[in-house]
Parts: sequence; C-alpha cells; structure tokens
Amino acid sequence: MTFDHILPVRRHHLLLMQVLCWLAPGIKIFITGIKALCGVAAVHPDRVWWLAVVALAVAVAFSLMFHNFVKRYTLRILNFPQERKSLLAFLDLRGYLLIAFMMGLGIGLKYLPGMPVEFFAGFYPGLGTALAVAGLRFLFSWFKACKNTNH
Repeated sequence: MTFDHILPVRRHHLLLMQVLCWLAPGIKIFITGIKALCGVAAVHPDRVWWLAVVALAVAVAFSLMFHNFVKRYTLRILNFPQERKSLLAFLDLRGYLLIAFMMGLGIGLKYLPGMPVEFFAGFYPGLGTALAVAGLRFLFSWFKACKNTNH
C-alpha cells in the first residue's frame, strides 16, 4: 500500500520537512536552555563555566549521533525511485518513533518534579545546538539536491 497520492511533492523537497523538524525545535530548545542558564548565572555565576562545558559536550555528542541520522535520511529520500512522494514520507516508521520518543522524553523531563534548573541550563543549549545543526545539514542537502536536479 502506498500513500504517495497524499500531498505529493518532489522527493528532494522532503528534505525541507526535515529542516523544519530539526531546526525549529533546535532553536526553541536552545533558547529555553539559554534562559535557564541566565537564571543560574543570576544566582550562581560561578556555575556558568561548567554548565557551558556540559552544553558543549552535549552538543558534540548529539551532533555525532545526528550526523548519521542526517546522512541516512538524506540518502533515503534522494534514492526514492519515484520523483514525487507523499510529504509524509520524509520519515519512515523508525524516524517517526524516534521523534515521538524524543518529544515525549523532553516534555516528561520538563514537568518532572525536582528537576534542577542546572540540568536545563547545561543540557538544553547543547541539545538545541545539535538539533539546529542537523536541520542546517538537511538544508544544505536540499540546496545541493536542487542544484543537481535544476529545480
């Protein structure tokens, strides 16, 4: 069963959906983390340096993980045999499950009682950066695909 008749777009434009799904949450999570970092800095300025180190470590670790994801999904999208695919085909089932898990985990952590603001001040800027970088990598893939297909 195929769903290619539902909102059909050129396959390389599916990369733009990836951009939206990675860049927008990345920016939002980064801003949330910076607000938490500013809150910590106002009360405990001596903790900012190590929270920045944590954010950098998180950004590097998640960027490495997302790098493989970006490569795999870019190749998957560009290797579709059909020129037009459903807009919903930007992810496969595994991708949709990963996004749902990540969103659920993020929402759960935000509302978990007793979570220290330092966690968000260190983790969220790094995670947001990694997500945004992944979104930008999808954007560069889209530009490259458009250049190669002359669309």
